[in-house]
Amino acid sequence: MAASSLFFYDLETSGINPRSSRIMQFAGQRTDLKLKPIGEPVNILIKLSDDILPEPNAIMITGITPQQTKADGITEAEFLKIFSHEIAIPGTIFTGFNNVRFDDEFMRFLNYRNFYDPYEWQWQDERSRWDILDVVRLTRALRPDGITWPFDTDGKPSNRLEMLSSVNGLEHTDAHDALSDVRATIALARLIYNKQNKLFEYLLSIRGKKAVADLVDSDQPFVYASGKYSADYQKTAVVTKIADHPTRQGALVYDLRHDPNQYLRKTPSELVELWRWKKDAIEPRLPIKTLQYNRVPAVAPLGVLDKDCQKRLRIDLAIVKANRQKLSKANDFKKNLLRALEIMDKDQQTRLVATDTEVDAQLYDNFISRPDQIVMRAVRVAEPDDLNGFTNRLIDPRLKAILPLYKARNFPKSLSSEELAEWERHRQQVLTGGGKQSRLALFFARLEEIAKTKGISQEKRYLLEELHLYGESIMPVPDFVD
Repeated sequence: MAASSLFFYDLETSGINPRSSRIMQFAGQRTDLKLKPIGEPVNILIKLSDDILPEPNAIMITGITPQQTKADGITEAEFLKIFSHEIAIPGTIFTGFNNVRFDDEFMRFLNYRNFYDPYEWQWQDERSRWDILDVVRLTRALRPDGITWPFDTDGKPSNRLEMLSSVNGLEHTDAHDALSDVRATIALARLIYNKQNKLFEYLLSIRGKKAVADLVDSDQPFVYASGKYSADYQKTAVVTKIADHPTRQGALVYDLRHDPNQYLRKTPSELVELWRWKKDAIEPRLPIKTLQYNRVPAVAPLGVLDKDCQKRLRIDLAIVKANRQKLSKANDFKKNLLRALEIMDKDQQTRLVATDTEVDAQLYDNFISRPDQIVMRAVRVAEPDDLNGFTNRLIDPRLKAILPLYKARNFPKSLSSEELAEWERHRQQVLTGGGKQSRLALFFARLEEIAKTKGISQEKRYLLEELHLYGESIMPVPDFVD
C-alpha cells in the first residue's frame, strides 16, 4: 500500500523539552496528496496531570492554561485511542512545520509513557513522515520564484511560519494556536505545490530513508538544507559524505565551502573543541554535520544548482571540487573524526544520565523488546482495576516504573488508598524535591519575574494569576503521605 494522504499536525505544549513537558493541544487536518482537505479538522485539548508544572513562558505564548485542559480536555490514554484508530491510519504521511525536530519528539514520548510503541505510528502500514520547514528552506534556496520571502529585523532571511504567511497573504489568524498553525502550514505547502511543483514532488518522493541513503552514498557531492547552516547562505550547503555515522542511521557530511586543510592534521581532541557548539565562539565551528536518514533531510543532487542558485548561495563549484579532492587524500581525517565523535557521544551520554533520572525521560535508553510489546497491547485495553496484574509480566524496568504513573495520570479515581499515597509521594518528590531549587519554587519565582515585566498586558496578568492558582492547587500535602 502506497502513501494515500497527508496529515498536517501541530502541537501546543507545556514547555520545550519533550522528556519533561506535555502536549496540551493537538490539532490536525488530513489532505490528499494534492493538498485538498479530507474530512473535518481535529482539535483536541489534553489534560495536564497533577505531577506536571508548565513552563510559564510557554503559557504566555499559547494562552492555554492547565485549568482549561482539565475542564475541556481528555487524558493522554483517551487521546491515543483516538489517534491510533482514527488518525494514524495506513498510508498516512505525518507532516507539519518543524515537526521532525519538535512535534514528532513529543508524540514519541507521549506514546512511550502510555504503553504504545514510540515509532510504529510513523512507519508501520506504509505510514511515513515529512517536514514542510525543510521544504521551505530548499525551495527558498533553489527555486524561490513565485513566492515572497521574508526577512527579519536584522535583514537576514527568515523562514518563520507567521512571517511567511503574512508576506504571502495567507490566512494565519492566531499564531501559536495549533489549528491555526496547521491551516497556515497547509496554505504554505499549497503555495509551494502550485509555484514550484517539480521540487515539491521531488522532496515528497525522497522522504524515505532508502532514497536519502542512495543519494548520500552515490559518491557525489549533493545539496543539503538544514537549520544548522547559516541564514547568510539560505541554510543550504553543498556537502560530501565523510563516513557512516557509527551509531545512528545516517552519515557525517562536510560543508565543501570550507577548505579542509585547516582540519586535516587536527587530533581527535582538537576536532572535539572545534566541533562543539559554543556561544559567542570566535573560531569557526568544524563544518561537519550529522545527516540522519530517518529525519527526512532536504537533499538534492548537485545538478539542481543552476547559475542563479550558485550566485544566490555563494557557491563556487570549482572550490567545491578542489576541497573534495583535498578530503579524498586525507586518510587519517576520517579516523580522527570518528574518534572525536566517540568522545563527544560519551560526554553527552554522561550528561543525559545525570539529568534524565525520571523514567518518563528514558525513552532512548533502549528499544522495547517484542515480549514487552505484546504486554503493552494488553495494558492499553485493560480495565484500570486490572492494571496492577501486569507488573510481573513486564520485563523492562522502565515499563514497570511507568505502570503506576500511567494508572494515576489516566485513571485517578481507580487508585486505592495505598496507590493514592504512593502517587502523592511521587508528586512530592517531583514538585518539591530540592527545596529552593524545586520545580514548584522555580515555578513561582518565574511567575514573579514575569509579573515585574514593564508594560505587561492584562491578558498576561490573567494568565499569571491562573498559573499561580494552578501551582497552589497541585501543591502536595505533606501530611497525606506521613
